[in-house]
Amino acid sequence: MPKPEGWVPQEAEQPENQTEEIAVEAEAEAPVVVAPKEEPASDHPVQPDDFTPWERFVTRFSNIISWVFVPLMMPVYGIILIFSLSFLSFAPFHTKLVFTLIVFGANFLVPMLLVLLLKKMKIIEDLGLNGRKERLIPYIITIVCLGGTGFFLYMKMAPLWVAMFYAGGALAALVNLIINFRWKISAHAAGISGIVAMLIQVIKEGPSSEGMEWWIVGAIITAGLLGSARIWLGRHTLMQVLAGSAVGFLSVWTLSLI
Repeated sequence: MPKPEGWVPQEAEQPENQTEEIAVEAEAEAPVVVAPKEEPASDHPVQPDDFTPWERFVTRFSNIISWVFVPLMMPVYGIILIFSLSFLSFAPFHTKLVFTLIVFGANFLVPMLLVLLLKKMKIIEDLGLNGRKERLIPYIITIVCLGGTGFFLYMKMAPLWVAMFYAGGALAALVNLIINFRWKISAHAAGISGIVAMLIQVIKEGPSSEGMEWWIVGAIITAGLLGSARIWLGRHTLMQVLAGSAVGFLSVWTLSLI
């Protein structure tokens, strides 16, 4: 049967609005793929937009205090306090400077350079070492450096309790290393608590600077702020901070009794 001129098949005749409806239905039936959110790789997590100014301040302060009292600096702060507050404050300035630089190089520069090398080799991803699995090799480095520093000071005829402060730090790092295989423990809390134990030992060894009690109170307050900062940043739980504090204090205190 002849078809009229301009005729097209019926199935090809789709009203414009019907074509749009089909397209909308197809789009609605298509699966929605949501890209997973990436976790922040930095030690400074992104602050939520709904944070109040006070919460932003606390977060910023927590990050600052975490880096100022990073565990690698605790041996350096320790030797500075020993030369400033104990009877060793009477030592010549040149002697104090040389020993401080040695402690700084052995316990901060060397470990930090090795950590940077590990990051470059992609063995670790975060310089803050916030992941439990990333802490194994840095813990071993810390143990060797602290133990070596204690032995060096002992061979240089430093008071035994000074050498034992660093040996106690090495013991705390060893205990943390063992615990770290199953549970994340706070190295920050361990470090600052070792300083508290050392300051108490300074008073015992006497004579010491006036107002040592205030130095101890200040160290305890700092330990509390540092532990609270680690909890606020979500790096540790309360129990992890308390456990780290106990390990750091008891390790230094126990070896200082030798």
